Amino acid sequence: MKKILIALMLAGTFGLTYAQSDYYNDYRRSITDVNWQTVAADLLLSVAQTNQLNALNDRYRDYDSWNRVYVSNPDRWREDRYYEIERILGREKYTKFKTKYYKGQNPVAVYNRNKNNYKKYKSKQYKEYKKEYKKEHKKGHH
Repeated sequence: MKKILIALMLAGTFGLTYAQSDYYNDYRRSITDVNWQTVAADLLLSVAQTNQLNALNDRYRDYDSWNRVYVSNPDRWREDRYYEIERILGREKYTKFKTKYYKGQNPVAVYNRNKNNYKKYKSKQYKEYKKEYKKEHKKGHH
């Protein structure tokens, strides 16, 4: 019984981490959740800026290409991506971009907050599961 409980606790501990694929899914959402043609039109981007944004969005077309770069530090994609967007757009247009698409907040902070919300949710799920498990397997002395 103790071995099962220990195994469940270890699985829960490792299950609470934010998986590589979750980081990649955040990365993909940072591209697909924005209509980049509208961004280019709204911010009056030059053809060169639009091409650079499109190249940035096409940089990692699949998980494997993304993972080769970010395997040791998957959090880094946020800083890299938004630094590049700021470089392409320039400070003024980048501020307008943040205002419209991220309510004026730093996109890196938005994705970090999402990651932490996910951890809280997983932690809550695990605690509820553990509580139910204890109820079902309670050894009572009658």
